[in-house]
Amino acid sequence: MIKNKSIYILGIESSCDDTSAAVICNGKILSNVVANQEIHAKYGGVVPELASRA
Repeated sequence: MIKNKSIYILGIESSCDDTSAAVICNGKILSNVVANQEIHAKYGGVVPELASRA
């Protein structure tokens, strides 16, 4: 068994209008970033025509 070794995890999620990434080390969140296309919020969901231009 390996002792005192840090374990890093990179998580990536992507959907039509949101993308996020996180880095975790030994269960502690080091970074968490979310980017989204705000243009869809006023329509209550993804508008394919707008998404294709983004």
